[in-house]
Amino acid sequence: MNTKNDVEVIINGKQYTLSGYESSEYLQKIANHINDKIAEFKEQDGYLRLDTEMKNILLAINLSDEYYKALKDSNDIKKENEEMEKEIFDIKHEMLTMQSELDKANEQIKKLAEERQAAKDQVIRLETELGRNKHR
Repeated sequence: MNTKNDVEVIINGKQYTLSGYESSEYLQKIANHINDKIAEFKEQDGYLRLDTEMKNILLAINLSDEYYKALKDSNDIKKENEEMEKEIFDIKHEMLTMQSELDKANEQIKKLAEERQAAKDQVIRLETELGRNKHR
């Protein structure tokens, strides 16, 4: 079982302890992401005039928006991957079918070549026989 990690982080200038089964680096990355979002908001006019609750709601809305957009992108990629896998399967099936048809065609070519050679041999025999009959 994974061990629980406690990591001291600073979010918006205040120290917090994040706990989780993820790595310390991951938990720090989460804190950095939140700090980056807060820094983005601080650049917007009017953000600093909002009360703390509204700032927290704004942060929660934006993080949720990012989450659901990433989830949609992930689902879109999964769907596209499934479609590509089906297309690859269909192409492989088509290739096998074509290979089978090619093998049959090659067998037929070989058979026709043998028949052609047999016909040539027969023509030579008949011409030879005809030549003998003319000389008699």
